[in-house]
Amino acid sequence: MILLYNTSFLLSVQMPGAFTSVLILLVLVIFVVVLVRNRFIYLRIRRRRNKSQATYNMIEQAIKTTQNDVVHYVLRDGMIYNLYGHLYPDPGISVEEWKKYVHPEDFEETLGRFRQLISGETARDEFYYRWDANMGKGEPKWNYLHNVSVAEYDADTKQPSAIISTLWDEGELKKEEQEGEELAYKYQQIFENSIIGLSFYTPDGWLLNSNKMMREICHFDSEEADAFFSNMNLFELSPFRECCDKNNLEELWICHQSVVPERDICDYLETRLHPIRDDVGNLIYIAIASRNVSEEREMYQQAKLNDTQIQKANEEIQRYEEELRYMMEACRMRVWRSSFKDNTISFYQGLSEEILKISFHDLADYFVDDRESIATHFANPSQFYTTAMSYVGRMKPVFGEGGDPKWVQLDSIPLYDEDGQLTGAFGLIRNINNLMEKQEQLKQETERANDAGRLKSVFLANMTHEIRTPLNAIVGFTDVLQLIESPDDKRELIRLIHNNCDMLLRLINDILVLTNVDANNMEIKPVESDIVPDFDSLGQTLAQRVQEPGVEFIVDNPYERCVTYLDNDRMDQVLTNFVTNAVKYTHQGHIRLGYRVEERHGKSGIYAYCEDTGSGIPKDQCERIFERFVKLNDYIQGTGIGLSICKAIIEKCEGDIGVESEVDQGSTFWFWVPAEIKELKVKENA
Repeated sequence: MILLYNTSFLLSVQMPGAFTSVLILLVLVIFVVVLVRNRFIYLRIRRRRNKSQATYNMIEQAIKTTQNDVVHYVLRDGMIYNLYGHLYPDPGISVEEWKKYVHPEDFEETLGRFRQLISGETARDEFYYRWDANMGKGEPKWNYLHNVSVAEYDADTKQPSAIISTLWDEGELKKEEQEGEELAYKYQQIFENSIIGLSFYTPDGWLLNSNKMMREICHFDSEEADAFFSNMNLFELSPFRECCDKNNLEELWICHQSVVPERDICDYLETRLHPIRDDVGNLIYIAIASRNVSEEREMYQQAKLNDTQIQKANEEIQRYEEELRYMMEACRMRVWRSSFKDNTISFYQGLSEEILKISFHDLADYFVDDRESIATHFANPSQFYTTAMSYVGRMKPVFGEGGDPKWVQLDSIPLYDEDGQLTGAFGLIRNINNLMEKQEQLKQETERANDAGRLKSVFLANMTHEIRTPLNAIVGFTDVLQLIESPDDKRELIRLIHNNCDMLLRLINDILVLTNVDANNMEIKPVESDIVPDFDSLGQTLAQRVQEPGVEFIVDNPYERCVTYLDNDRMDQVLTNFVTNAVKYTHQGHIRLGYRVEERHGKSGIYAYCEDTGSGIPKDQCERIFERFVKLNDYIQGTGIGLSICKAIIEKCEGDIGVESEVDQGSTFWFWVPAEIKELKVKENA
């Protein structure tokens, strides 16, 4: 600004008037324009420099990321320099030196490619060659180099001045590819030459590949393929058609006879299906492994035949050994042999395998009965074991069986040496604990059979009486009915006849049910129903059986709706028996019939009961009351089978049954059966 000011001052001195002003203004404009233009040029150069630097940095990072080497082949020098990386030694390598380390098999082709770049025939080329990274020092280390070369030209020249090459070593990759190919070849050979037939199918069941053995098993129409199996879906072939769920495929192993008339196959095969899934569980292949076991089966059948013939040929020889082994195992016997010289006794499995050896003193401690006497005998065995003898008593378990003392039988005979001297004793020890228990059980069962026979006789007598009583009433009232003229009297006689018919029908039904129980033919048929109206109807029917004026019959139905699965007829049969018994023994008070939903054993179910204020049952008789033919009062009408039928029905339903009672206080008969509750609505006033 100072210079401009001075210049304008000088001009103003030398030049007069308006011309001087215009000239100064023109100079100012030119100066400003030049200054602005220089500024724009500076900014443009700076941006280009920054952009070039950014591009260089980006390329450098890319080269670092890919871990490539970049080399510069200067044609006029005949030298190759590292632009990036350390592939060649610093400060470079001559072309003649470089040629020494190119693999002989790749030499001609590699040089030919570079000559095309040098001559200008191609501006860019990409190829592979092997180069010795050890550069002649020791064993060659052949790097498999992937080379991308670009020819570099100077301005206004048609021949390249240099070649820039980007190199990266793919030796490991090639090695992995080669190893993969070798491994694939090995697996292919294993697959193709396996002694087991192998096939692979798509997830939809279409054949992909089969090995030689599978092609032989399936009788392919050619060495490579077969039209029938290629066009037949796996899930349409037996046995996969019957055994596999296509939508939920699981591991399958099966031995079967394969019959495929289209391929003349009728063989016995051992086949395994294995679904192959990816990491997330999706089915990608189906592997089938098959082995023809027809010859093995024939050999097995022949071996069985040979074994049978050999067994028959050796039966006479082995008879004694088998009988002895069977006798000892079945009778729980062991052989024992004592030595008076060593004061020991040995026990044997069979006749030769020693399983236990103890002293006479220790053996005496095993005896529970007559221990002192046995100890005395062992103290002087030559005096007591000169003749055959047998002993029955209780002993602690000798062979590690544990538990309580067992009943045993000991038999012995004396042993003499060749000089006639007594050396010991030989015999058998037999566990007869089961035999003694069976004898006790036989005694109890005999007593029980006698009781059962007596009860059956009583039952038959009661049955005869129970059948005769309603029949006599029916016959008698029927004869009288035709002589009665009064309508009220006729209705009463008809009611009595109907009651006796109902009594006779119940008796016959009980006998039929008892027969089904004995034959194990009783069926439980649960159906879905609302038990509320059924229970009300049953209560109305059973209320008519209460004839005592001092007895109130109460029906406790706490629900408006209760939908469940039950065999209502069987449940009604049990409740009817409960009420019938309550009516017999209750003369004052009430009889209450009810039920409720109750959970037991982790399951929902129906709990039903019949409560009365009758004579009650002694505590010691509550268990017997559900046994067959049991009657606590012989003067009360009944056969003694009703409650046993109830117990059989409830046990068939997998439920519980019982009674709670006190003498002169009444009884509550109850049962619980499992049932799924579909819908439940409690009464508002319940």
